[in-house]
Amino acid sequence: METILGSSVPVFVFLTVLVFGGCGVLTGQTLAEGWKPVSSVLAYSLLLGVGDRFLAWGLFGEQLLSLWGFAVHTAVIALITLTAHRIATARRMVNQYPWLYERAGPFAWREKTGAATDE
Repeated sequence: METILGSSVPVFVFLTVLVFGGCGVLTGQTLAEGWKPVSSVLAYSLLLGVGDRFLAWGLFGEQLLSLWGFAVHTAVIALITLTAHRIATARRMVNQYPWLYERAGPFAWREKTGAATDE
């Protein structure tokens, strides 16, 4: 398992999921509030992945240049960041345009029935 993760399980859970996952949530929400595209979310996720590998190496003595470790950690961080971005975008669409859209679950919105259109 440690070969796939590129670090020990406690380091992965604490550093990647809790610390950098929390940073990913805040990053995704902030980018959604600024109407930034998904490509920006992916770019910031890569930067968070680099920071994660560096701190895993610097604080816990894990391997710095582990390709699998970087890929897995960055994928987890990107998934968390993309999820937060989508939830925040859906919330923003519904809150900013309440006469047009209503919630359709945590990740989506739909046009209100009977909403005014320009047809």
